[in-house]
Amino acid sequence: MTADTKGLELRSLIRKSGALELSLATVALPEPAADQVLVKVEATPINPSDLGLLLGPADMTTATSSGSGESVVVTAKVSATALPALAARLDQSMPVGNEGAGTVVAAGSSEAAQALKGKTVSMIGGAMYAQYRLLKASDCQELPAGTTAAEGASWFVNPLTALGMTETMKREGHKALVHTAAASNLGQMLNRICLEDGIGLVNIVRSAAQAKTLRDIGAKHVVDSTAPTFTDDLTQALVDTGATIAFDAIGGGKLASQILGCMEVALNKSAGSYSRYGSSTHKQVYIYGGLNTGPTELVRTYGMAWAVGGWLLTPFLQKIGRPDQQRLRQRVVAGLKTTFASHYTKVISLPEALQLDTIAAYNKRATGEKFLINPHKGG
Repeated sequence: MTADTKGLELRSLIRKSGALELSLATVALPEPAADQVLVKVEATPINPSDLGLLLGPADMTTATSSGSGESVVVTAKVSATALPALAARLDQSMPVGNEGAGTVVAAGSSEAAQALKGKTVSMIGGAMYAQYRLLKASDCQELPAGTTAAEGASWFVNPLTALGMTETMKREGHKALVHTAAASNLGQMLNRICLEDGIGLVNIVRSAAQAKTLRDIGAKHVVDSTAPTFTDDLTQALVDTGATIAFDAIGGGKLASQILGCMEVALNKSAGSYSRYGSSTHKQVYIYGGLNTGPTELVRTYGMAWAVGGWLLTPFLQKIGRPDQQRLRQRVVAGLKTTFASHYTKVISLPEALQLDTIAAYNKRATGEKFLINPHKGG
């Protein structure tokens, strides 16, 4: 691998004028420093968390495309009201992609870097929608022999988020939890974790088909938010499990409020006496996604012992420290083909990732549909 290695990289730019531009740039990659490795990226997923940087708040119904192949440029309008919150990124061409996997093709002189040469590794650190990625050896996780890049590409965001939910539950003194949009790749992982660890889990889905998907993998408590009996079904599942903490991928609308309300009803079913302040048991909803980008609507019917807050993986990992991070990482690597297996709807190339119909498909963020980019795929 020479010092002038070049490769394609997907870039996202929002201009001060209010225009999103997506394009492919050819970038040169230097030889790795002592503690660095150069990885040929062979698989990198499109997660909802990636879309926040890739598309931002752009109105993709206004998207247009010019050029073709590696020269394609996609543009879309960004509302003027959204620009102040984007001040730190305006007029900057930004690489995209939180995680990925591939083969180490060059390594620096350090022992850690040299140990990874020729190995298949998973990576974190951003800028993964690229043909090559230069990064520190410590940001790579060697994959077990026989594990493909596609199997290891989603090793970080979804698996550690799912484990982070059960860890947060335990650390905050709860005994069971609720998860929304629960038939997703992440939701299926969380079910497998909870079944392995004996944790009560209430799954909220949005269709009978999604409910069947979860029941087919052994989920015990599944409720459909579109069913007329949803409130009663959710309350009974909360009584059965004792869940008092929820992780909500929806964000907008009334679902968080409905969960808190049902938790209150479930707790009061076993209350020994009436309190005008409601149950004294703390009820917590953490919003970690935004499948519904509208306002979060709270109708306070659940006493005074409650909270709604945000939850993100990176701050959680920083909070628990390196030893516990390593413990969780090792569990993920050991279970990549079982507990933490991911399933993809389609494998696409970098140019295909900028086709308007493909953008529309992955921007739907539909449960059970996940796209994987192979930066070296033709097309």
